[in-house]
Amino acid sequence: MDGAQGSRAKNGEVDLFVIGGGINGCGIARDAAGRGLSVTLAEMGDLAQATSSASTKLFHGGLRYLEYFEFRLVREALVEREVLLRAMPHISWPMRFVLPWHPDMRFDSDTPTSKLLGMVMPWMRGRRPAWLIRLGLFLYDSLGGRKILPGTASLSLDGTPEGAPLQPRFHHAYEYSDCWVEDSRLVVLNARDAEAHGALILTGTKVVSADRHADHWIVTTKDRRGETRQTRARMLVNAAGPWVGEVIKGTIRLNSTEGVRLVRGSHIVTRRLYDHDKCYFFQGTDGRIIFAIPYETDFTLIGTTDAEHDDPSVAPECTPDERDYLLGFANQYFRQQLSADDVVWSYSGVRPLYDDGAQSATAATRDYTLKVDQTGGAPVLNVFGGKITTYRRLAESALQKIAPFFEGLPGPWTRGASLPGGDFPVDGVPALVAALRDAHPFLTERWALRLVRAYGTEAARILSGARIEADLGVSFGATLTEAEVVWLMDHEHARRAADVVWRRSKLGLRMDADQIAALDDWMVARVPHPALPTLAGEPATASGI
Repeated sequence: MDGAQGSRAKNGEVDLFVIGGGINGCGIARDAAGRGLSVTLAEMGDLAQATSSASTKLFHGGLRYLEYFEFRLVREALVEREVLLRAMPHISWPMRFVLPWHPDMRFDSDTPTSKLLGMVMPWMRGRRPAWLIRLGLFLYDSLGGRKILPGTASLSLDGTPEGAPLQPRFHHAYEYSDCWVEDSRLVVLNARDAEAHGALILTGTKVVSADRHADHWIVTTKDRRGETRQTRARMLVNAAGPWVGEVIKGTIRLNSTEGVRLVRGSHIVTRRLYDHDKCYFFQGTDGRIIFAIPYETDFTLIGTTDAEHDDPSVAPECTPDERDYLLGFANQYFRQQLSADDVVWSYSGVRPLYDDGAQSATAATRDYTLKVDQTGGAPVLNVFGGKITTYRRLAESALQKIAPFFEGLPGPWTRGASLPGGDFPVDGVPALVAALRDAHPFLTERWALRLVRAYGTEAARILSGARIEADLGVSFGATLTEAEVVWLMDHEHARRAADVVWRRSKLGLRMDADQIAALDDWMVARVPHPALPTLAGEPATASGI
C-alpha cells in the first residue's frame, strides 16, 4: 500500500468504500486505486466466494444475446475478450466452440428475433435455420474487431474428432472462437492489483451499517474475530452482488425503486467425455443453450441453467431437477448417455441481474446498470448485473459515475495493464512451463502447467530456491505444497482449505476428505482465527472422486 493512501485507509478515512469482494467490487477497487483514490473494500466472506466463482468460466460475447438484440453488450464483450487475453494470458486462453446444427433447432419463442421471424416468415415460426445461425456468427465475428482469435468456420462431424462423441444424426457444425477464464482467480488478481495501488482489502469483514451524512458516510464493519471498526468515506460503492438489494434496504437504508432479479445458474461436472480440447455449444428443443467444456484436464463441465432464486440468504445449490435437466439436455447430443451417477461435482451461483421486467429468467438482461444516489447527503453507487467478460468496462463506467465527486480524477488506465503474473505474451505459456521445469527438474509437465496457469510469471517466486520437491515443505496431495499454501495465505487472502481447493484452485476435485481436512488444520494452526462458515454447495471436503 503506498504512503498517503495506505495511511488514510488505516486511519479510517478513505475516498471510496466498496462493499463486496466479487469481480465487480474488486474491479472497481483496482481501477479507483490506480487513479489515486484511497479505497477500502470489505467482503463478508472470501474473495469470489459467491457468484464470481460460480460462473461458466468463459470470456465470451454471448452469442445467444444477439437473439435479444443486445448488440451494445455483445460488441463490448467481444472487444473485451482480446483486451483481457493480453492482460492475463495465464488464467485466460482462446477456445474453439463447436455448434452442431440440425433441422430440429428451435428458438426460445419469447426472443425478439423469434417474434420478428414469425411475423416476416410465419412458416419458419420457432425454427432456427442454418442461414440465421450463419448470420449470427458473421455478426459475432464482425462486431468485435478480432486480432488474435480465429473466425468462424464450417465443420463436418462425419469421421472427425469433433463428431466422434456426438450422435450420428449430427453431420454438420459451425466452429467459432471465445475464451476460457479462471473466474475466482480473476477476482483475486484484481484484489491484489488494487492492493498494489494502495487499496485496503478486508476479507471476512461484514458491513453492518452505513450512516449517511452531508459529505461522508460512516461505515461500521465487523470482522471474523468479532472486532468492529468505523471508516469515514466520501463515497460508497454497493457491489454486493446477490445482496445488493439487501444492502440498499437494510444496510444503507435507501428509499429506492431500483430492483434486483436473482437468477440461479447451476453446473455439473462429469468425468471427461471426449478427447479433444474444444467446447460444445448445444441448442435445446426448448430454445435454451448449454455448454459442454473441457475442465481441469480430466473432466467435462456442463451448464448452465436459468432459474429464479428469491432469497440471497439461501445459498444456491444445483437441485436434482436442474441436474437432470442438464443431463437430459446433454443426452440429446452425446452418444454416451449420462446419468446422475456420472456427476462427480456440481455448483451453483446467483446472478444479481437488474430487474428489467423480463418475462423469464432467461430473457432478463445480462447488461450492467449503475445508479448513483445522493439524495440526503453523500453519494452511493449501486451496481446491478454485469457479465464477467465486461467487468473491466463496468469498472471504467463506474469511475465515470464516481469522477464528478472527485475533482481532477485521472482517466482510464486498465486497458493494456497486466494483472499480477500476466506480464508475458499471449502465446508464452509453453515457454514459461519449460523455464519452470528447467529451474526445478522435479516438476512434472502437468504440475508445472498447473502452476503457470494459476500464477503466470509469479510461479517462479513461489518455487524460489527449491532444488528438490522436499524443499517445498509439507505435501498436502495433488501437487499442493506448503510453499504454495503459504503464498496463498500471505498474498491472496486464503484462510481456510475451501479458499484454496475450491476457489484459488479446483484441487478439491483431486483431493480426498482427509487430505482437505489436514490442509484446513494446518492453515488454522498457522494463523489461528474463528471458523468461517462454508457456503452450501461448496464442500468443505472433497466429494470422494
